[in-house]
This record gives sequence, C-alpha cells and structure tokens, in this order.
Amino acid sequence: MTEGTVPADVQLRSDSLPPPKRKSWRIEIDPTRSSSPWWMTVVSVALALVVCGIFIWANGMNPLAVYKKMVVGAFGTSFGITETLVKSIPLLLCGLGVSVAYRISVWNIGAEGQFALGAIFATSVTIYFPEWPIYLSIPAMVVMGILGGGLWGLLTAIPRTYFQVNELITSLMLNYVALLLLDYFVFGPWKDPKGFNFPGSPMFNDAQSLPIFGDTRLHFGLIFALLAVGLYAFMIRYTRWGYELRLIGSNPEAARNAGIRINRHILLVMIISGGLAGLAGMSEVAGVTHRLMYGISPGYGYTAIIVAWLAKLNPVGLIVSSFLFGGLIVGGYSVQTLGIPSSISSMLQGAILFFLIAGGTISKFRLRRSV
Repeated sequence: MTEGTVPADVQLRSDSLPPPKRKSWRIEIDPTRSSSPWWMTVVSVALALVVCGIFIWANGMNPLAVYKKMVVGAFGTSFGITETLVKSIPLLLCGLGVSVAYRISVWNIGAEGQFALGAIFATSVTIYFPEWPIYLSIPAMVVMGILGGGLWGLLTAIPRTYFQVNELITSLMLNYVALLLLDYFVFGPWKDPKGFNFPGSPMFNDAQSLPIFGDTRLHFGLIFALLAVGLYAFMIRYTRWGYELRLIGSNPEAARNAGIRINRHILLVMIISGGLAGLAGMSEVAGVTHRLMYGISPGYGYTAIIVAWLAKLNPVGLIVSSFLFGGLIVGGYSVQTLGIPSSISSMLQGAILFFLIAGGTISKFRLRRSV
C-alpha cells in the first residue's frame, strides 16, 4: 500500500454509511395549549375592524370617520355612556350564563331563548298580581325570571345528559320555540287592549319597575349583574364546586375517576346558565321596556356568546367585553346619521367572532424542527 492511500476496508465502511439526514420543519398541534394568548384577541379585533373597514370604504364612506362616530356616540357623552351601560346589563348576565356552561365544555347557545323565557315569567307576575307592592313584585319577578330561564336551560341539559343529544342543536332550536312563545303572549292573551294594536303587554306600574339612577335609563339591573359576576368569581376560585367545574372542563376523565358526578353538574350548570339569562330578561322588561313586547331582544343571547369568548370566561374580562359590546350596539345606532344602517354593529360582531375562532385554532399549531 503506497503512502497517502486509504485502506480498502476503511473506504468500504465509509461508503456504506447512510447520508446525513437533513433537518426539516413540520406543523403539529400542541395538545398542552387550551386557549390562545391574550395578544391573539387584540389581533382578532384589529383584523375585524380592518375587514369591516374595507366594506365601509367600498360603500363610499370613510371607515375612520364611521368608527369615530361610533366611539363618540357610545363613550363620548354621559348619555352615551349610560346607554352603553344599559345595553351592557343583559350582555353581562347572558355572557356570564354562557361562561358558566363553557366551564364544563357545555356549549349553551340558547341564551336568547332563556332570556325570552325569563322575560315571560317575570311579566306573568305583573299580569296576575298587578296590585302587589314593590317589595313583593320585584323579588317575585326576579325569582320568576331566574326560574323561567333555568327551566329552559334544563330542557337542553336533560337530552344532553341522558340521551347524549348535542346541546348545540337543542339549545339553538329552543331559541325559536321561546321566541314564538313570546309572540303568542304579546299577540294573544297578554296583549294590551289599550295599546293601539301594538304587540305588547300592558305597561308596568312603578311597583313593577326597577329603580333607576337619577334621570337616566340606567337601572338596578346593573347591581344584579355585578353581584352575579362577583359571586361567580368567588365560587369558581374558592369553592369545591368551582374546583370540580374547572376539573371537568380541563380533564373530564380525571374528574370521573375522582368520583365527580359529571351528569349532575351538567344539569345544575345549565339551570344556573339559563337562570342568569332569564334574570337578564327580567331586568330588560322591568328596567327598560316596562312591558313584554315583540322583538324585545336585539340578539343579546347571541352576542353574549362573543362576549364570553372574548373574555375567555374571566370575570373581569366579562365586564370589560360586555361594556365594549354594549358600546358597539349604541355606536351602531349613532352612525345612522351618516347614512349607514345600525346593522354595522352586527357585522363587526360577526367578524370579531370569526377572527377569534380562527385565532384560537391557529394558536394551537406549532412549527417544529424535526431532526
């Protein structure tokens, strides 16, 4: 063998070695991520504003001027702020009800129907006991409102618990049943004979109406909502029941192995969820409209889904998001002076929900480097 040559066996072994693997990238789902980061919410809202702004611009309007009009109309005056708070009350109560159900991964999208049932049950007190004083009528209306919404929520929970029926279907379909039931009363037996053929019940008297703050339309339903949020925050964080709800939502199999009766919690949670939406219906008829009427809700129950999603079930987040969406509704009314329909607020709500869902889905994916 001459100097500088490689032995044959060594050369053979080096040639037989496999080539080094190239590092590649792959996309996979991260099972440990249960929620999107906070900045994803900000990005989602910003994208919704941009997309809706494109549609506004395509219709010959300046998006910045429209958004400015909405902000000033909702938050720029004391009247606008109080009206925003008025709209925030049903959103906060319904959003809280939706959040309680979401805690154990029960998708209650029936808050609209539960709101209507609460309004119907509360109005029944004014129809059948019109002479009751305020210290009897208001507590009775509160109890009946919660009872009506809770029973409607139970109608969703029973098929889910005992027959494995998807609660998305039942809660959604029951919304239409509840609204048709409301129409039956306001067009039928409870129609005001002195109402000039208007589809609504007789006007409530002072003993059947919630007290208001000063000369505004802001009523004591705000106290109900804030107390409910405070109780929710305490129960979720500091009680065994709250711990069990969090465990069921994060790991139902572990909760079942720990002896937690999941079906019982589903029934109870849906009663509470519906009862909160029913309390919102009671607050609306007793604090704002002062009668049961056709079209009493502009979609509070559906908007509450976005409120809960945006807040990520956080109590403080619920207060903030319900206030912002209340402003969105009031701002939608104010832009009508610019020739734009108030339905722009619905368009913004839908866009925000779309980007929130998309952002939550994207945040679960991870780009990893395979070796």
